[in-house]
Amino acid sequence: MAEPSKVIHVRNVGHEISENDLLQLFQPFGVITKLVVLRAKNQALLQMQDIPSAVSAIQYHANSQPNIRGRNVYVQFSSHRELTTMDQNQGREEEPNRILLVSVHQVLYPMTVDVLQQVFSPHGYVEKIVTFQKSAGFQALIQYGTLQSAVTARGALQGRNVYDGCCQLDIQFSNLDELQVNYNNDRSRDFTNPNLPTEQKGRPSQSGYGGDAGMYAGVQGSGPRQGGFSHMSNAAAIEAAFGGDLPPGITGTNERSTILVANLNPERIDEDKLFNLFSIYGNIMRIKILRNKPDHALVQMGDGFQAELAVHFLKGTMLFGKRLEVNFSKHPNITQGPDTHEYMNSNLNRFNRNAAKNYRYCCSPTRIIHVSSLPQDIIEDELASLLVEHGIIVNCKVFEMNGKKQALVQFETEEEATEALVCKHASSLSGSVVRISFSQLQSI
Repeated sequence: MAEPSKVIHVRNVGHEISENDLLQLFQPFGVITKLVVLRAKNQALLQMQDIPSAVSAIQYHANSQPNIRGRNVYVQFSSHRELTTMDQNQGREEEPNRILLVSVHQVLYPMTVDVLQQVFSPHGYVEKIVTFQKSAGFQALIQYGTLQSAVTARGALQGRNVYDGCCQLDIQFSNLDELQVNYNNDRSRDFTNPNLPTEQKGRPSQSGYGGDAGMYAGVQGSGPRQGGFSHMSNAAAIEAAFGGDLPPGITGTNERSTILVANLNPERIDEDKLFNLFSIYGNIMRIKILRNKPDHALVQMGDGFQAELAVHFLKGTMLFGKRLEVNFSKHPNITQGPDTHEYMNSNLNRFNRNAAKNYRYCCSPTRIIHVSSLPQDIIEDELASLLVEHGIIVNCKVFEMNGKKQALVQFETEEEATEALVCKHASSLSGSVVRISFSQLQSI
């Protein structure tokens, strides 16, 4: 092994792996000060704030093979002691081409051909656009009429946001010679040939974005807000989150929004705890525990899709020593009454903002919970003392992301993690209201 350095060398970094993926892999070990992705070499260089952080990361991944988007990546200490400006410029050494490969990160609003055309056309004549959904997320190929236009566009738009705070552009030069476009629709367009069909005969266009592209209000820089979407429909949020490929077992066709939950532990459950659990999968309208059957409750979700997510992911969950029975109710909604708890206007509903992001994080209960909105001076021991009453904590890691303290806490069992989430989500810790969700990581 090379001499320890705060610079880490990562190999086998395929094009489907984004800069954000690499940041998430190493942020639990400390602050990352620099990141250079060498696309042409399928490698990356990442500088931690200090050597002990880098040593922790290397030692951990020596015993646990890191895997990003189905691809094994390999980490070792770099021979670099520091990343210099020259090293950072290496990340942009690519053969210029009039075709750009554009990856869009943090897609919270719909990205269509029309939106992309408005973003890229100020820098030259855009001939063709093809969009597609890959494991790396939303991507597009954009062909300019001239090489100079592509070079200018890349220089002007790299790293910029299409909308304020989201839809960040990561632009590389493609190695393709010519784009082949067969249809003119929201997913592909040949601006040099307006007579192409909209879709293969017998297959109607799947456009679900309507006229939203007309609301585009300019590429966002780091300055004040310049416009963009003020809101987005649930259908568009689902499309943005899953790219048309719903999780296995989810149909997306359910219209029943009320859920019947049975086999609850009546001595330990209440409406707020049910809210904490079910709000992971959608906004909660009302909850009612049945007084004549205190081990039964009705939960009304925001819509049928959110209800389907909850039923799918929570069926058979263990909570307070009971295995939950979760099914759709025959009642279309919960009527208001003295036994009904209203949550429609609760600011704790998770899907009022960043709905697409929250849909992507939906999963069945796991042994690892993700805790956010933590006090800036929090340490592992303080967090563990808040949660330890709910089970055996195997590991606890506090880290910083985008200047905010977050943590991953691993319990011995899924039931313990579920209990901690149900009891401690939205609780106060040193003046901060903590937020808890399940993590899809296999280990910390």
